[in-house]
Amino acid sequence: MKRQKSFNNDLATLYVVATPVGNLKEMTPRAIEVLKDVDVIACEDTRQTRKLCEAFDIKTQLIAHHGHNTMQSVNGIIELLKDNQNVAIVSDAGYPLISDPGQELVTRVVSEGFNVVPISGSSALLNGLVASGIVAQPFLFHGFLPSTKKQCRRTLKEYEFFSYTMVLYVAVHRLKETLEMILEIWGDRQVCLAREMTKLHEEFLRGSLKDVIEECDDLKGEFVLVIEGNAHEKEADLAEIDIKRMIEELIEKGLSASSAVKEVAAKTSLSKNKVYDIYLKQ
Repeated sequence: MKRQKSFNNDLATLYVVATPVGNLKEMTPRAIEVLKDVDVIACEDTRQTRKLCEAFDIKTQLIAHHGHNTMQSVNGIIELLKDNQNVAIVSDAGYPLISDPGQELVTRVVSEGFNVVPISGSSALLNGLVASGIVAQPFLFHGFLPSTKKQCRRTLKEYEFFSYTMVLYVAVHRLKETLEMILEIWGDRQVCLAREMTKLHEEFLRGSLKDVIEECDDLKGEFVLVIEGNAHEKEADLAEIDIKRMIEELIEKGLSASSAVKEVAAKTSLSKNKVYDIYLKQ
């Protein structure tokens, strides 16, 4: 067990600092103070963070930490901490690690025994959730769905019967396609599509999936999608879900649907007709 008393040790610290998702006035005094006091700021895009630093007269050294240099950057930051230098990590907007770089770094810093301290601030997912009008808890946050249609459909099927409110991030170029896929797999539900939060064109579209799809052709910006959970008018049979997954995995390996059904029937001692019926329900 590792026990961290954040303000009662002399260890170097990695600060996980949330930054505004749009409106600079949401930058907290504590975040500004930390970014001024640390020795180095590790950021997703130095150009973007430099603008933030200029706005608040922060002159701390910037280094890049993003998906393309993760291992090299993590090793470098660990060396800085070993040299008793404090480091802050920021993303372009919102909280690092939440669909942004930082997880590998935090995991490594914890394993090395240094402090990891969060500095609260803006979070697009929480902003969208609490303003959605949909039950706020419990909720499940997935972030961005997989980029390929096949993987996306599989993920949506796994969540189809969850009763939790679901929160997703959606890229503008995939907005309509994603909403239509959700409608096809989950059926029509109440949703809130939040865009450009804290910015001049902030907007919330609340209604059914079908209603929102009709309006999304001309929408631009960054999106948080909040969707009500499955009301359990139709309960999932977990055994059926497992069987569907077994069949899909065999098909992905190159088997035909009929061969996959036959193999799953043999493995589960169910009749081929029963397995096929379950497969057709997907």
